[in-house]
Amino acid sequence: MPFVNIKITRDGVTPEKKAEVIRGVTKVMVDVLGKNPATTMVLIEEVETDNWGVGGETVTARRKQGK
Repeated sequence: MPFVNIKITRDGVTPEKKAEVIRGVTKVMVDVLGKNPATTMVLIEEVETDNWGVGGETVTARRKQGK
């Protein structure tokens, strides 16, 4: 039973887009690895940009700087 965990920043991704990601990731697991879609689990976790760091800075700060 494959389990795919996707982490994204919480910044307005719609439920429809998340559903599209879940369908697409499931399809990749089926097409590439031959996994059963009925037992493929996909979890999308949304993280506040203050809680996500890149290069020693929060994503919030980086975005304010235009990075």
